[in-house]
Amino acid sequence: MEKLEKGSKKLLNAWAFYDWANSVYTLTIASSIFPIFYSALFISEIKTVAAFGIEFKSTALITFVTAFTFLVVAFTSPILSGIADYVGNKKNFMKFFCYLGGVGCIGLYWFDVSLEKIHLSLLFYFMGLIGYWGSLVFYNSYLPDIAFEKQQDSISAKGFSLGYVGSVILLIINLVMVMSQDDGAAKMQMMRYSFITVGIWWIGFSQYSFYWLPKGTSNDEKVTKDVIFNGLKELKLVWKQLKLNLRLKRYLYAFFVFSMAVQTIMLVAVYFGEEEINWGNNDEKTSGLIVSILVIQLVAILGAFLTSRASAKFGNIKALIGVNFIWMSLCFYAYFMKTPLQFYIAAAIVGLIMGGIQSLARSTYSKFLPETDDSTSYFSFYDVAEKIGIVIGMVIFAFIDQITGSMRNGILFLFIFFLLGIILLFRVPKSV
Repeated sequence: MEKLEKGSKKLLNAWAFYDWANSVYTLTIASSIFPIFYSALFISEIKTVAAFGIEFKSTALITFVTAFTFLVVAFTSPILSGIADYVGNKKNFMKFFCYLGGVGCIGLYWFDVSLEKIHLSLLFYFMGLIGYWGSLVFYNSYLPDIAFEKQQDSISAKGFSLGYVGSVILLIINLVMVMSQDDGAAKMQMMRYSFITVGIWWIGFSQYSFYWLPKGTSNDEKVTKDVIFNGLKELKLVWKQLKLNLRLKRYLYAFFVFSMAVQTIMLVAVYFGEEEINWGNNDEKTSGLIVSILVIQLVAILGAFLTSRASAKFGNIKALIGVNFIWMSLCFYAYFMKTPLQFYIAAAIVGLIMGGIQSLARSTYSKFLPETDDSTSYFSFYDVAEKIGIVIGMVIFAFIDQITGSMRNGILFLFIFFLLGIILLFRVPKSV
C-alpha cells in the first residue's frame, strides 16, 4: 500500500471521510429513529420496564444507561489514547471501537424490552454508544498526525460537512422506509432494518479511511503501568496548571455547568416529545417527531452562522451569555408546551442554538489557552470535563423523571444549570 505523506490531499480526505461513515450513528440512533422506536415499544398505559432488579420508568432507564456509558468513556478515553500513542497503533484501537459500535447498531434489530431480553438489548445500545465515542477519541487524535497546523481547521470543517451530508442522506432513506408503511407493526420493522443500515454504513464506509490512515510509529517496548495511567497523569497536570490561570479556570467552571444542561436536553429531546406532547395518534406522533428532527438539522446551519456573527460583534463571553439566556427560557417554555406546533417551535429554537453553543464554547476555550506545545492534553481535559458533565446532567434528569414520573420536571430543573452558567460567565475576567 502506498504510504501517503502528511498533508497530502488524499490522506486528509481519507481522514475526513470517517465523519461520513460514523455520523449516521448520532443522527439515526442517538437522535431520531431509535428514540422513536424505543418509546413505541411501550403502550400508552405502561411506561415502565424491569431491569437490573429495579422497576424503571422507560425514559429514566435509557437515560441512566446513556449516562453510565459516558462515564465509562470519560475515564477510559485518556487511558486508551495514552496507550495508543505509546504503542503507535491507534488505527487498531479506532477499528476496534468502530466495529464494536457497528455491531451494536446491527444488534439493535433484536432490541426488546421483555425481561428475558432487556439486558442483552441494553448491551447492544451500550456497544453502539461507546463504539462511537471511543472511535472518536482516536479519530480526533489523528488530526495533528495527518494535517499541518494551517490545514487543521479546514479539514476538520470538511469532516463535519461530510458527516452532516452523509447522516442526512441515510436518515432520509430510513425515514422513507418507515413512512412508506401504513401499519404500525410494519413501521417498527422498518425501524429495525434502519439500525442494520447504520451498522453496515458505518463499518463499510470506514474501510476507505482505515485503508489510507497510517498505523503510527511502533514502539517495541512493553506497555507498563506508567504508560497505562499516563493519560490520567496528564489530565491531573493540566488541572494544576488551570488553577494558575484565573480566566481559563472560571470559564471552564461555567462551561462545565451549562454544557451538562445543553447535552442533556439534546439527548432526551425526542423522548420528551414522544411522551409529553399530545400528538393525536401514533402515526401523527412518528411523523411529527421526524419533522421536528429535520427542522433541527436544517435550522442548525443558520444557528451556527448567527452565533458566529454574534461572537464576532459582541465577543465570545457575551455571545455565550446570550445563548444561555435563550436555553434558560427554553426550559420554561418546554415545561408548559403540549401541542405539536409548540414542539416544532421548540425544535426550531434548539436548532438555532444547538450547534452554535457547542462550537462557540470550544473556540472560546481554545482562545483562552496559554501558550503551550501540549494543547492536546488541554483538549483532552476539556472533553473529559464535558462527558462527566453529561453524566451528572443525565443522572439528575433521570432521577427526577424516575421519582416524579414526568420529564417536564427534569427539563424545568435544568433551568438552574443555565442560570448558574450565566452567573459564572459574568465572573470570567475580560483579560488575564
